[in-house]
Amino acid sequence: MKTSTLSLIVGSIAGGAVLASRMYKKKQTVNSEADKDTHWRASEKIDDIESVYAEDDPEEKGLTQFDSAHRNDWIANRIPDEQARKELEELKNNQ
Repeated sequence: MKTSTLSLIVGSIAGGAVLASRMYKKKQTVNSEADKDTHWRASEKIDDIESVYAEDDPEEKGLTQFDSAHRNDWIANRIPDEQARKELEELKNNQ
């Protein structure tokens, strides 16, 4: 094999390796900056907005979107909602 052909092959491989390593490093820094703390910002916003079903469902009135999203889980796990808590307190007070 000629020296010029060998140099071309080795140079291409070396250049590709350098390019790949730079792209990898760039991708790592971009992803770490972009993904930083986005989950927490999104959860703060959803906890401030009233439930989208509040107008249609009286049981959803006063709940945030976060509470509405987890309401079925709370019911399934027998965690009483606000109305149930009030009824329990009334029963205790009446006895």
